[in-house]
Amino acid sequence: MQGRIHSLESFGTVDGPGTRFVVFVQGCPMRCAYCHNPDTWAMTGGTMMEPEEIFEQYKRNKDFYKNGGITVTGGEPLMQVDFLISLFTIAKENNVHTCIDSSGIAFKPDNGPFIEKLDKLMALTDLVMLDIKHIDPEKHKELTGQPNDGILAFASYLNKRHVDMWIRHVIVPGITDQEDDLFKLGYFIGQFSNLKALDVLPYHTMGESKYEKLAIPYKLAGVPAMDKNKVVEKKAVILNGIRQRREEQAKH
Repeated sequence: MQGRIHSLESFGTVDGPGTRFVVFVQGCPMRCAYCHNPDTWAMTGGTMMEPEEIFEQYKRNKDFYKNGGITVTGGEPLMQVDFLISLFTIAKENNVHTCIDSSGIAFKPDNGPFIEKLDKLMALTDLVMLDIKHIDPEKHKELTGQPNDGILAFASYLNKRHVDMWIRHVIVPGITDQEDDLFKLGYFIGQFSNLKALDVLPYHTMGESKYEKLAIPYKLAGVPAMDKNKVVEKKAVILNGIRQRREEQAKH
């Protein structure tokens, strides 16, 4: 069972707990306006690799990953569930911590065969880092070209499956920084007992040069990078939403 791989990174430090071996898969149906990996969008391309081959590369530096493990990101990992099952089966046989960094866009709750495979994958997965791009359905479509109902359903699914979840949210000036939306995001994720961390990240413009090279129009041209100091305030709004949801749950 081969995977379509964009690239491998030996020492990832922002892709889950500890130092990690990071597998970037090729292919993603999302078209996020601020995506800094547009070269991973195409479902073709990349390099076909066996899970065993990838795990061999992990083993070369395994001493560095004692408090880390393997993270699969992309692209969208859940477009290649069969490959992930094969790779994570090997990882768990070797007691390696497994993490998926996903947008959740591939989640289809009504697709029985897909859910069956996903259940198998989640039994091998220690952590899912779920990127929620926008809580508002219309604004999400505008930002990514895709609806968010399946993504939010995926968060509920992970909670039911007791899979640890980290939420990631990028703050883009004028697009994802409105306080009512941030509060709603917090209120939504506050219901989940599997929520282990919240990463609120400032939008940056470093990916813009990639778009020029690929001759893809950059939708956020002219939007300034997010002031890192303001991100703390924005995160506080999300945390308030989490707090309110949990207080309400505690009363019932």
